[in-house]
Amino acid sequence: MEYKNPEIAEVAKQLHEKFAKLKDKRAILRAAELTALYDRIKTLPPDERASFGKEINELKKELESMVRKSVTSNLSPVTSIDVTAPFDMNVKPENRPKLLPAENGSRHPLMTELDIILDIFYRMGFAAVESRELDDDYHMFGSLNFPKDHPARDEYDTFVTDEDLVAPAHTSIMQNRVFKSMEIPIRAVIPGRVFRNEDLDARHEHTFYQLEGVYVDKGIHAGHLVATIRAWLSSYYEREIKIKIQPFYFPFTEPSFEFAASCIFCEGRGCNVCSHTGWIELGGCGMIHPNVLREGGIDPAKYTGFAWGFGIDRLVMLKYNIEDVRHFHSGNLKFLRQFA
Repeated sequence: MEYKNPEIAEVAKQLHEKFAKLKDKRAILRAAELTALYDRIKTLPPDERASFGKEINELKKELESMVRKSVTSNLSPVTSIDVTAPFDMNVKPENRPKLLPAENGSRHPLMTELDIILDIFYRMGFAAVESRELDDDYHMFGSLNFPKDHPARDEYDTFVTDEDLVAPAHTSIMQNRVFKSMEIPIRAVIPGRVFRNEDLDARHEHTFYQLEGVYVDKGIHAGHLVATIRAWLSSYYEREIKIKIQPFYFPFTEPSFEFAASCIFCEGRGCNVCSHTGWIELGGCGMIHPNVLREGGIDPAKYTGFAWGFGIDRLVMLKYNIEDVRHFHSGNLKFLRQFA
């Protein structure tokens, strides 16, 4: 490369000669000659500094390019290794096991069913809002009418990071955000993955998917809640199913209910899946507590609403007669291929 400034041109010639003799080519970028050129800038008249500095930078780029080419040319050729191969790469080809043909993957059954569920709600006029997998104490508890140190928090025992962030135990963490970001009437469903400190069995997992739903408008009552849940369950299962609602307690709803469906495995007689009760709990629901509405910027004197939260894993279990919820997260290909 040619340089207009004779001083820089002379230094460039010196550095090229020096580069050829260096064992560690990267040392040329720390050469005293190059540093001296940069020091010269402050001694020049102001109107000459810009052009002088520009040529020095061009020289430095040229040297960097020379270093990169030198390093690349000295690298030994690398043979790629397939780290997924089911044999030691040192085994001779003739002694390697015969590989089965590659198979295409498929969507996880929970994700396939979630799309079906969301489509039903889209047709019912609900918008979908994705949940989060890390959140703060306010959205997990404070915004949902959980007082500090209240025993109700124990029911949502979850995982906490060193930064005091929580792995959400329910998708209700999004309620406050939905109330503050959407205009009334509010109709939203919130799918997401949730985490709890559970004793694992056929019906309980520490990680599962949940679907939250909220509806807020004038004159909303529990009858609307029951009718909405019945409508979407009947649409999802494509038949009428036997259900029951019973009183329960949740800090964020008043009144609160549990929703359950008759166990399809034992037809209500009682088995291990339903803990010998004849019913499988689908989730909780109720009228949104005035304190929760108020915290979300909604006047409970003007508006009412209902909310629910159902485990998607359990809904899919019922639909396909799956006897153990742990199959979904086991990575068992024999199980997953049934839904491919």
